[in-house]
Amino acid sequence: MSIETWLAFVAASAVLLLIPGPTILLVVSYALGQGRKVALPVAAGVALGDFTAMTLSMFGLGALLATSATLFTVLKWIGALYLIWLGIKLWRAGASPLVAPAQGGGRALKMLAHAWLVTALNPKSITFFVAFLPQFLDTSRPMLGQMLVFETTFLVLAAANAFGYALVAGKLRGAISNSSVVVAVNRIGGSLLIGAGLATLAWRNAK
Repeated sequence: MSIETWLAFVAASAVLLLIPGPTILLVVSYALGQGRKVALPVAAGVALGDFTAMTLSMFGLGALLATSATLFTVLKWIGALYLIWLGIKLWRAGASPLVAPAQGGGRALKMLAHAWLVTALNPKSITFFVAFLPQFLDTSRPMLGQMLVFETTFLVLAAANAFGYALVAGKLRGAISNSSVVVAVNRIGGSLLIGAGLATLAWRNAK
């Protein structure tokens, strides 16, 4: 793999990651509700979710989703309903955190799990990796090494992107002292997540 190919992959991945989707909406909602302390667990959850999607795409699930309307529909409904459920919870949270305080690392683990599921349960993520990664692979060279480099690069960028969004949103949250503003932010975030879930249901697999 040439350095030019790798840099092109980094640039393309960075542009795609910066565009807010359901995962970033969840990250921002968490950070606005609880501050910058959520950055690490949600970033880890995003990276784990992308790793899950990339691994599944390597095992051919992406190609199967592209050809099986039933499987695609089932996975789409699961992911969309999960987004809608989280959105409703955030809407009803008021000025309270989406994840209630827990002993030990329980709260961080819940945030990590939410970010992981939102990222991994998006069927577009799996089909995206199937369509995106092959464009940068050199078939004349060993594939495994290239895949490891590209996947590691993407996961680092995805985690850094989520971490950055959480830090910025958390800093903005620090300037908010009025509970009514927090309520409004939670309801806007909840509405966006519900909207993302409904949009996922409306999105059809391109043949």
